[in-house]
Amino acid sequence: MLRSTMPSALNSGYAYRERILVGRESVLAQLVRCHPHSTHEEWRLRIERGEVEVDGRRAEPDTLLRAGQWLQWNRPPWQEPEAPADFEALYDDDWLVAVVKPRGLPTMPGGGFLEQTLLAKVRKRFPEASPMHRLGRETSGIVLFARTHAAGSVLQAAWRAHEVQKTYRALGSGVAAQDSFAITTPIGPVPHPVLGTLHAASAQGKASLSHARVLERREASTLFEVEIQTGRPHQIRIHLASIGHPLVGDRLYVTGGDPNPDGAARPGDPGYFLHAERLRFVHPATGAAMNLWAEPPAELKLGSCSLPDASPEDRCRPTTR
Repeated sequence: MLRSTMPSALNSGYAYRERILVGRESVLAQLVRCHPHSTHEEWRLRIERGEVEVDGRRAEPDTLLRAGQWLQWNRPPWQEPEAPADFEALYDDDWLVAVVKPRGLPTMPGGGFLEQTLLAKVRKRFPEASPMHRLGRETSGIVLFARTHAAGSVLQAAWRAHEVQKTYRALGSGVAAQDSFAITTPIGPVPHPVLGTLHAASAQGKASLSHARVLERREASTLFEVEIQTGRPHQIRIHLASIGHPLVGDRLYVTGGDPNPDGAARPGDPGYFLHAERLRFVHPATGAAMNLWAEPPAELKLGSCSLPDASPEDRCRPTTR
């Protein structure tokens, strides 16, 4: 598998389109209110450059919107952030394709990424593929795609029924005092000073369940195997932080499962070590038991001493209890 990262050329641009549900607001006011990632002045300049349309016609900042109209921003081509150049095809047949996503490659478009995504790269080889789940940008490992609508429907039902087993490797900070944990911290949206809301540990959140087992204790960290029974956003990062073992290098989720109070960290920030190692499910067409495995990166192998910026004495020497 090619692991190199490369800068992207300009992409082809993208048209962001939305239906107006309630009218009587200007185009500029609608965009500023609904899309605060850009400032009032940035939206005004885009409209004045002719990038914004209403029902296919060029809009002005003070154009009044009516319910039922289509508002569209034609974003010009842009250079996306650097990302790994390729992925590894792990398994494919007429119904499914499973790939190994490299760390640093987003699964889906978002956050400035459009064509430098796993979805876009997989569809160059399997145009009909639809992802059954997603991994965070900095999480490596197995992602499963359906190649037919029927296969996708069966797999979605299996996911909802918790019949798909997902096992990860994760490097948590600190040395675990016990060998296994059943983590039930609820997860839900909480306020964030920059993003508005962010999923984190929340007493008002949804029920969540992870089983973490110690694979190896190191000098200042613990290598965990984690099986998740629910699929909440950032579940493993939040759950390990909630029991006092946030992922090594994770700037976002700190001890307790709360987001970092400085407000500067974002979900896609690099630094942590998390790998989707194994996926078990029943094949939607043949009924065969599928057991897919992706080799973990060096940092998450037993006895690894390859963490960047850390000596073996600091983090990699196995300990006994």
